[in-house]
Amino acid sequence: MPSRVSARRRFRVLVAMLMAGLLAACGGNDTVYPEGGKQKAGGQKYYNESDSSLFGPSGLTLGGDDKKPEGGTGGGGGGIGVNSFLWRASLDTISFMPLSSADPFGGVIITDWYTPPEVLRERFKVNVYILGRDLRADGLRATVFRQRQDLFGNWVDAEVDQQTPIDLEDVILTRARQLRIAAVQ
Repeated sequence: MPSRVSARRRFRVLVAMLMAGLLAACGGNDTVYPEGGKQKAGGQKYYNESDSSLFGPSGLTLGGDDKKPEGGTGGGGGGIGVNSFLWRASLDTISFMPLSSADPFGGVIITDWYTPPEVLRERFKVNVYILGRDLRADGLRATVFRQRQDLFGNWVDAEVDQQTPIDLEDVILTRARQLRIAAVQ
């Protein structure tokens, strides 16, 4: 038993030290540095407030750097793990539907159920999967779900036309191409 109590105590001390360190890092910085990040006598660089960050002057980038491949259609963008044009085009295309989940690192967009105003006894749900960092037709998959309300008010799964997800993918790809062309110009 003494070793268990000792281990708990060490764990609590470790957590307390970690929390204290994190809180200290969040403290205000009242120091005013020269404009433009000039050099100090020892060769160290001053940073102005806009440059200072816990993760350095450029911040934290997840999913790679912001550089596009030479002449490529990558457009992965800094911060997301999938093609940024497909991501933005997907969000634009299904923007009329409420989002349930959007994961830019995994490339998954899941909407909540949407009932069109014209058909109150029917609702739809869409899942969009972006499968890579390239702007390609096979880099995108859409799944559409449909439900109808029965006489008792229960939602029952209904068949979706096989062409519907293909049409949705085509609309997203067209929008992604438009976004890429606009970004290049």
